[in-house]
Amino acid sequence: MIRAAIATVLALLAVPAQAIEIQDVTSPGGIKAWLVQDDSIPFVALDIQFRGGASMDAEGKRGAVNMMTALLEEGAGSNSATQFAQAVEDLGARLSFSASDDTVSVGFQSLTENRDAAADLLAQALAQPRFDDDALTRVRGQVQAVIRSEATDPNSIAAKEMAAQAWGEHPYATSINGTAESVAALTRQDLVAAKNRVLARDRVVVGAAGDISAEELGLLLDRILGGLPEQATAPLPEQAELQVTGGTTVIDWDSPQTVVAFAGPGIPIDDPDYFAAFVANHILGGGGFSSRLMEEIREKRGLTYGVGTALATGLYGQTWQGGMSGSNATTAEAVELIRAEWARMAEGVTDQELTDAKTYLTGEYPLRFDGNGRIASILAGMQLIGFPIDYIDTRNAKVEAVTSEDVSRVAQRLLDPERLRFVLVGRPEGIESDPVTN
Repeated sequence: MIRAAIATVLALLAVPAQAIEIQDVTSPGGIKAWLVQDDSIPFVALDIQFRGGASMDAEGKRGAVNMMTALLEEGAGSNSATQFAQAVEDLGARLSFSASDDTVSVGFQSLTENRDAAADLLAQALAQPRFDDDALTRVRGQVQAVIRSEATDPNSIAAKEMAAQAWGEHPYATSINGTAESVAALTRQDLVAAKNRVLARDRVVVGAAGDISAEELGLLLDRILGGLPEQATAPLPEQAELQVTGGTTVIDWDSPQTVVAFAGPGIPIDDPDYFAAFVANHILGGGGFSSRLMEEIREKRGLTYGVGTALATGLYGQTWQGGMSGSNATTAEAVELIRAEWARMAEGVTDQELTDAKTYLTGEYPLRFDGNGRIASILAGMQLIGFPIDYIDTRNAKVEAVTSEDVSRVAQRLLDPERLRFVLVGRPEGIESDPVTN
């Protein structure tokens, strides 16, 4: 299942050039990081990303990386779960751990005066997690509850079906949570193995911001990450091959409304046409009430409260996707309108649409650049994706350089309604499933 992690990173990265200095730091132990130093308040934030994420689950162990990540704060070293949480709280620090298809993410925020002590706790969590039986049982129950909830949520059902059709045997095809059966079977040994597949120094990127010098950051990195193995025990995932085909899948669900998910071929971030697609997406469905889909489906016809699209730019595979919900009686009309607008993008966009999109995309992002935690996340994301260190200085120029011809070209290349797959969860009138052929 394509997650929103990379899309979120891209949104954070899309900021206008600012007068900031990014320092390229290498610790004495060889760990690299990017730093924006700001001594105005005695506070530092780190964003630590481990490549591979939940896509590193071993065969037959789906959900292991997600569950392992959730257990990192449930006791470490000599501290039980309760003791560990109390120690973090006593320092006024904040540690966070999360998994996505592409990364395991670790957040660190601390006052300067408590930085080293908080770093020692994080180092224990990463290198010496306890995986105690009581914590394992508790977290397993929490994950199982999420799985049960997703099984009764039409949005989750649609997303899972789309992912299964899109990604075949790749880990993207299934939920990072695993299944009830796979999670029930996970053992402590499986979680240790999952940790060793992901948490290693050769997989890490780090962004840092706040009251810390480059020299101090180098020492802090070794303090936090020096106890991890140099190399992970498994190779990174292969690139996924998009297998989704055009057509419609209907999943029967007793509801007066139908949830609609749709997806077609996407574009990698390093593609020369990426920024043209970025602008095109805003005009098509990413721009809220100013988008074509919202105008045609909501404003003119009242068929939905909201419809949108996004470039899902995973590290290992990409789609151009969207979603909406609407009445069973009018879903068929909405689906045909989406197909029509998908095709119409290839005919070009108006000068006003292009100007408005570029003005928005270059103008609203300073609001996102609003704190050390956010800055650290931006810096880590830039490295994860492979952007150069001067990306913030050059990004807006790349958006401004997009022409209407560029938008038409990328639309002709990617926005083929015959390659657009719909998954409908509900009882839409006048629509039936057609065969899926991969």
